[in-house]
Amino acid sequence: MKLHQFTTKASAIAAISAALLLAAGPASAHCDGEDGPVLKSARQALASGNVNRVLAWVQPTDEAQIKAAFGKTLDVRRLNPSAKELADHYFFETLVRVHRAGEGAPYTGIKPAGSGLSPALVAGDKALETGSIEATAKLLTQAVHASVGGQFKEVIEKKDYKPDDVAAGQEYVKAYVQYIHSVERIYEAAAVQAHGQAEQATPAVHKH
Repeated sequence: MKLHQFTTKASAIAAISAALLLAAGPASAHCDGEDGPVLKSARQALASGNVNRVLAWVQPTDEAQIKAAFGKTLDVRRLNPSAKELADHYFFETLVRVHRAGEGAPYTGIKPAGSGLSPALVAGDKALETGSIEATAKLLTQAVHASVGGQFKEVIEKKDYKPDDVAAGQEYVKAYVQYIHSVERIYEAAAVQAHGQAEQATPAVHKH
């Protein structure tokens, strides 16, 4: 498979998986973990003294708050090892809280490394480390097949109900609506523009 074909396929798979995650509910937290990308950038910023390393993780309107917290942290962490530990933790909590607020998510504390991470998150980060998306694409493809495939099977099992069995008919319609809406969401999410990013158009809503 040619590189551009694989890249397009991988982008579509990622978009499909995003649609399924949105349909299923909020994704598990990642950026509030000890080993998450936000705190990784925070440690790099403190080690280098360069606050710009973390500003990408906050909204432009929150940059001043983070810069102020960063300055205070640098001042305090110079005092002694205990002060350094406390100052770093203060900055980590401030950064994660502001980042989460910028995403419209509540701050529930910094999670221990590796806690609550889905296989998709682990695989996604691993792909960035290795420079290969193949294992991640395979994982996502399997997840999509399992999700929609299960719904499809349920519809097939219920479609041949007797016309006079209204309850069975209602069960079929319920399964059908769930299945067809999933298919529609996946299609909408997988629509890729020429530049390779998912379209931002609002998905159409069918009434059944």
